[in-house]
Amino acid sequence: MVDRNQSAHAVRLHGRLFLIDCGEGAQVQLKRFGISKARLDNILISHLHGDHIFGIFGMLSTMALDGRTAPVYIYAPRDFASILKFFMAHFGEGIKYEITHIPLSMKEPQQIISFPNCRVEAFPLRHKIDCFGFRIYGRMARLPEERWASIAYVSDTAVFPEESEWLKGTDLLYHEATFADEHSDLAHRMFHSTAREAAQVAAASGAGKLVIGHYSSRYPDLNLLRVQAREVFPETYLSSEGSVFEIK
Repeated sequence: MVDRNQSAHAVRLHGRLFLIDCGEGAQVQLKRFGISKARLDNILISHLHGDHIFGIFGMLSTMALDGRTAPVYIYAPRDFASILKFFMAHFGEGIKYEITHIPLSMKEPQQIISFPNCRVEAFPLRHKIDCFGFRIYGRMARLPEERWASIAYVSDTAVFPEESEWLKGTDLLYHEATFADEHSDLAHRMFHSTAREAAQVAAASGAGKLVIGHYSSRYPDLNLLRVQAREVFPETYLSSEGSVFEIK
């Protein structure tokens, strides 16, 4: 929509920058909100539907035009290999940096990235095609002791029994909320979630805060989704272009 862009979420943690999904126009949005691609080393792709990956060709090409030499690691479903091969065959001339695809195929939560102060897990979701969620942990220095805080990204999926257990104790949960209650049957047929179901997952997992997104274009007023989610989980917020959420 004119006022809503497709999926792309940036996570800043201990000087590192992670990009989760890369929908059309992602690189423009990064520039608009002052987020430098030069610091972007790790891209996490949930699944291979266009609204989550159509921005990747432009992103990788512009990195080359910017003179990038540092490698980029893309964590994505196995079939992304053929997409990357096509890109390199037709648009790879002039790319001087290494692009490495790490395929995702796990059946339960599994660590995919580990640094001294942060780590990333991936876990399977329930969608029409292979789809994965991500949980990013960061070591938070606190007196008298430190702790590992986490955010989780869940899109696109129908809710499933293991979900809330895998998300236990998440400080910030981003969960797709494509549909309102009135379209719950459609949500289930399309393997998506309603705002209320997202809130139920947040409540069951003991999340600190819920951010919903991935809205259907049939809802011009998103307050409907927020109201329905807050009836279950009061600490629910709408995601919007440029919105920032902090964990301290």
